[in-house]
Amino acid sequence: MLPSNSIKENSHIWHGKLNLIYAKRQNKTQLIHAHHQAPLNIQRPFYPEGEEICHSVALHTAGGVVGGDKLSYDVHLQDNSQALITTAAASKIYRSNGYQAKQDIKIKLDSNSYLEWLPQETIIFNDAEYSQKLRVEVGENATFMGWEITRFGRSARGEKFTAGEFRSYTEIWHLGKPLWIDRQWVPGCEEVFHSHHGLGGNAIAGTLIWLKNPVSSEIITQVRNLWQGKGEVGVTRLEHGFLCRYRGSGSSEVRNWFTDVWQLLRMSYLHRVACIPRVWQI
Repeated sequence: MLPSNSIKENSHIWHGKLNLIYAKRQNKTQLIHAHHQAPLNIQRPFYPEGEEICHSVALHTAGGVVGGDKLSYDVHLQDNSQALITTAAASKIYRSNGYQAKQDIKIKLDSNSYLEWLPQETIIFNDAEYSQKLRVEVGENATFMGWEITRFGRSARGEKFTAGEFRSYTEIWHLGKPLWIDRQWVPGCEEVFHSHHGLGGNAIAGTLIWLKNPVSSEIITQVRNLWQGKGEVGVTRLEHGFLCRYRGSGSSEVRNWFTDVWQLLRMSYLHRVACIPRVWQI
């Protein structure tokens, strides 16, 4: 009998696209343009915390990503608009069928815009070949907060990421100046999985970044003090923001810490409490 994910692996290869444009009109952030190509789609926008910030949920209707799939996102926030974008479920990257799966995300933030990019967890199956790129262009006085939580192997069933490859390339620019450039390469093998300079025997890695203006030492201290878990974490001050890193074994552990950091940032800079997307509670 074929493995359960072989059915998907031998079926249609997807080149999905999702292009979104947000604009502030009559004191309301509106999704004024939404173009999608299967398997990507977007739910109807909603406003659980008022009309100033638009909540959107991106969908991947095929259930998972296989070798040869190419997914592209193009998100543009026009002046003074505010949006929160998340995903309907965890992303699953299936084992390779001989081809590499790719995802390319481009985000442009115009003056005084604000974006919270908060996708749910990405699960990299053992023997997956996956590459992802994220490029963010931050305009004058714009704010970007984003996170990424990646699980290497289906650890709940004892699977480790000991074959395959994961590559990630992130660029964040402000008016032609690089604010943060990050490259990650995780080859699937026992040595990297257990190495202190690799995954350290852990299945989950997480990154949260906040970029706008320099942050105070008090904010950095508060973010560090929010950590109450068992995994390894770090908080690094950047020229125009800060960075959180996590390496551990608990999705809920890193999600809870990132959510607490998000709550702190919202209260400190927006005087607004964190509004948990409803799809996270399903």
